[in-house]
Amino acid sequence: MGFFEMTDLPRDASNVLVMGTEMTSKSNDNAMMFFFREGSVVFWNVEEKTMKQVMRILEQHEIQPYEVALVYWENEEITYTLGEGSSKLHRGNFLLNADLEPDQAVLEKFAFSNALSLSVKLAIWEVSLDNFVESIQFIPEMLKSGKRVKLSRAEVMQKIGELFSLRHCINLSSDLLITPDFYWDRENLEQLYDKTCQFLSINRRVKVMNEKLQHCTELADFMKNHLSEKHGLRLEWMIVILIAIEVMFELARVIF
Repeated sequence: MGFFEMTDLPRDASNVLVMGTEMTSKSNDNAMMFFFREGSVVFWNVEEKTMKQVMRILEQHEIQPYEVALVYWENEEITYTLGEGSSKLHRGNFLLNADLEPDQAVLEKFAFSNALSLSVKLAIWEVSLDNFVESIQFIPEMLKSGKRVKLSRAEVMQKIGELFSLRHCINLSSDLLITPDFYWDRENLEQLYDKTCQFLSINRRVKVMNEKLQHCTELADFMKNHLSEKHGLRLEWMIVILIAIEVMFELARVIF
């Protein structure tokens, strides 16, 4: 099919598979693809027809896939050129050193791809959070108008679970908050990775998402406390009614 596995990356870059293809878009550079375990793929110099073919192959092996429209909407596209001097990100374009050894060229493309993959993954979570915010938008409006919010305890706990799941993905199970260990002893690659993350505004976007999550969590906690108070009040009334019934029986026994 024209695909082949390229030189293995260092062991501490185990979250990615690097593949090559003969179907290049331009003849002045090799075509390669980085498949990240998180569910994203980055193409370098691969013709469009081959990219679509690869996507169709990946669809056959999907686990918990995203919506099709979301997959094609949430993507990043950056041009790159080969030239002299150190590789860098300049005015939104990747400038790659054409004289690098093949293994080093793959590592530099991996650093750029790693940041691109992270940005796309973050974009997916941003959409998930926006959908969640939309699903609870009616609650503040109903509270403001003095209307009763008809949510069961199970529904509120489900919303809280969705929030904690998103917060876990963003802050604990991803590289959004810290630079991956892979770059600690590779200063040049770390600079490429960090510059690309800065260009894609990843830190700012994470901060905005956490602020939204905090607001949603406060609203969900309010609803949980409100339901707990209602439940407690209901129990109190049940106790009062039971006591009243017992008093009535005692009075009836005394009188009759």
